[in-house]
Amino acid sequence: MALRFSDIVEEARLSARALKDYGDHFFNPTVRLGVTGLSRAGKTVFITALIHGLTRGGRFPVFEPFATGRIARARLEPQPDDAVPRFDYENHVRTLIEERRWPNSTVDISELRLVIDYQRQNGADRTLTLDIVDYPGEWLLDLPLLNKSYEQWSAESLGLSRERPRARLAAPWHAHLATLNARERADEQAALTSARLFTDYLRACRDERFAMSLLPPGRFLMPGNLAGSPALTFAPLDLPAEGVAPEGSLWAMMVRRYEAYKDVVVRPFFRDHFSRLDRQVVLVDALAAFNSGPEALVDLEAALAGILDCFRIGRSTLLSSLFRPKIDRILFAATKADHLHHSSHDRLEAVLRRTVSRAVATAENTGAEIDVVALAAVRATREAQVQRGREKLPSILGTPAASEITGGEAFDGNTEVATFPGDLPADPEQLFAGEGAFRGLSSAAAEKTDFRFLRFRPPQLDSPEADGPMLPHIRLDRALQFLIGDRLQ
Repeated sequence: MALRFSDIVEEARLSARALKDYGDHFFNPTVRLGVTGLSRAGKTVFITALIHGLTRGGRFPVFEPFATGRIARARLEPQPDDAVPRFDYENHVRTLIEERRWPNSTVDISELRLVIDYQRQNGADRTLTLDIVDYPGEWLLDLPLLNKSYEQWSAESLGLSRERPRARLAAPWHAHLATLNARERADEQAALTSARLFTDYLRACRDERFAMSLLPPGRFLMPGNLAGSPALTFAPLDLPAEGVAPEGSLWAMMVRRYEAYKDVVVRPFFRDHFSRLDRQVVLVDALAAFNSGPEALVDLEAALAGILDCFRIGRSTLLSSLFRPKIDRILFAATKADHLHHSSHDRLEAVLRRTVSRAVATAENTGAEIDVVALAAVRATREAQVQRGREKLPSILGTPAASEITGGEAFDGNTEVATFPGDLPADPEQLFAGEGAFRGLSSAAAEKTDFRFLRFRPPQLDSPEADGPMLPHIRLDRALQFLIGDRLQ
């Protein structure tokens, strides 16, 4: 397919920005690290814990330059991009440690600069600048829209909405859709109603009982200052297999607004932020998908494949740095590993590896490195053995949030409880096949049951250190070693 003039202009802009970044980074070595993940995956906690550990001297035995003392210090410096909000690190730390609450979820892009002074393995002193870019994973799932027409997106979205368990959730929207004729005259009220019902459907899919992941357009669930704008007032239509949108029709209006969404939302994000990343972390709340059954896992698999397809991946070379920057390392991390006993951590990692295997297969020959890890950026639990009759069960201890209710029992937010989280199957295929789903919930049961994982509060920390407590973690140091260890040699 021939390139449009607008595509050529966009590529020229990207190359110009790449040249500028290369010039800046030549004298000031910099890694731009993207941190993303779908809803409730723990992006804010991950970044906060990473910065806190590096700047305050955390316990990172697997992060070689830190463990061997080659890092002299890490310090925050002013946020470099004037048009991007600063990641609110200080308030997030206070929320975690002093209030023992989890910070609010990511709803917009933010950035923070961390400068690391270190000694190379040959003894020379060097500095590495780490620019951390935090953005919602839902925005990432919008990038494939750049290569799809409204008609393609509409057909795909409708097809997906007619599969279980989505079909029941989409019923009100489908009922309204049946009253519309795409070729009739454009009707603002019909468009408003369609967009509202379509958004309600997407929101219902994201509910923890169903934990669907493939939910573009991402801004429909987090509209920000675009709420109510025409760029967010469109929805799929049942369209004829052939033909074009008649001028002045509802179909033509939907096409125009879909293209406006790409121009106003998707292209600026790709050009100004996404295309400039060097390395990427994709955080995954796999436990929520386990709990909701095999359909949620299959949906997550498709979402992660779509995410990886968006990346310009490959080994970074001088030429690519000058004109076509590439992401040369991607880490997929299953978060909330502290909700499982350590005996299941390898199994959690194996399930995520199976989930991304299709996506990773497409990147094998690019030269990029991809890894998978199960971690908890802030560990909210500890482990214990609980006696049940003659059996000792490997359990976890933590303080559930005051709003938590399970088994008819409410928690006060201050009392520590022990819970047996169950075992993940040794064979990940069992989860995808619906055999032995975590906690025993089938997808059908998930539609009828309001079961939720306990949400534990951040841990109560002692402060033996002079400058405050350290945040406990699981494998955050392994993540750091993979992401930036090679740049600190």
